[in-house]
Amino acid sequence: MIITVLFYIFVAVTVIQLCYYISFIPFLLHKTTKKPLNECLPISVIVCAKNEVINLNKLVPLLLEQDYSRYELVLINDASNDETLEVMKKFKENDSRITVVNVQNNEAFWGNKKYALTLGIKAASHEQLLFTDADCIPASKNWIQEMSVLFSESKSIVIGYGAYLSKKHSFVNLLVRFETLLSAIQYFSYAKLNRPYMAVGRNLAYTKSEFFRVNGFINHMQIRSGDDDLFIRDAATSSNTIIALAPNSFTFSEAPTSLKKWFRQKRRHVTTASHYTYKHQFFLGLFYSSKLLFFLLAPFVLVCKPDVITISTAVSYVVFTYLIVGFSAKKLKETSLLYFLPFLELFLVLFQFVIFITNSISKPTHWK
Repeated sequence: MIITVLFYIFVAVTVIQLCYYISFIPFLLHKTTKKPLNECLPISVIVCAKNEVINLNKLVPLLLEQDYSRYELVLINDASNDETLEVMKKFKENDSRITVVNVQNNEAFWGNKKYALTLGIKAASHEQLLFTDADCIPASKNWIQEMSVLFSESKSIVIGYGAYLSKKHSFVNLLVRFETLLSAIQYFSYAKLNRPYMAVGRNLAYTKSEFFRVNGFINHMQIRSGDDDLFIRDAATSSNTIIALAPNSFTFSEAPTSLKKWFRQKRRHVTTASHYTYKHQFFLGLFYSSKLLFFLLAPFVLVCKPDVITISTAVSYVVFTYLIVGFSAKKLKETSLLYFLPFLELFLVLFQFVIFITNSISKPTHWK
């Protein structure tokens, strides 16, 4: 009797997983429509930095070398206590396209990146805004072009891909990149299904009008993170959002180098996710909980009931996973992850379960 019940649960969670993977297909079929260069819009590239001297010296020259004629670079010093402001001013002395916004700690918004970003957005000269982080680098000299060209009368939010650089002989790097890939598959797919729920601030663009339409970050100013995904929660609709999948539109950054650092980072992200709409929380939770149940039940059911239906069910899951994740990895230039797919998937699900339990006991206190 128990085996029969577990078998039906196993089949049910597998069907749920297959339905999710089928829903990811529109993302795989997405094609970007090219526009001629003479249609480029003026755009403000915004970088908010706190104690980022080394990274700014790498990023700013790459941004100034972008093959785009109509842009400014807004550098925001978020109350740094190193030489960040001096480095920004030095760059500004040599290039008139740069605007420096110096943000000092405000008693009401102490250490709040959203406050700093708001001041930077207000200082920006152009309607179109493109965001990245100081620890990122653009994939090419056409990054601005590939992101800005997607703006139109109906599309005021552009969601890009923020990848992590590959590092050889590092399991943590593999795990971080796989989690980033799986998350991207989901938020790109939801956007394609006209249900956008998140983006990453490492590569995101939207208009000033859209920002002020929802009163900026006011609805979640008290939450230290979420300047990207919680803004999407408030501003994105079924018709105003588009995704950028051209390889030249990607950004790259260094992945956390230890499980401890990544664990702390993901605890913060999971805390932010608790402020998503209930609908998105439910479907995201169902995806990972059904995946966890699959891995827990599969070994037991395959041993106790190794018939055609059980084996076919397990094989279907494996085939769909490799097909969808495989083609997605190809689209996002992450094919090296496929060699470790089953192990990475299992470890990631267990890792996220531990984060969920940990956050249920205590809230994270470390924020960047």
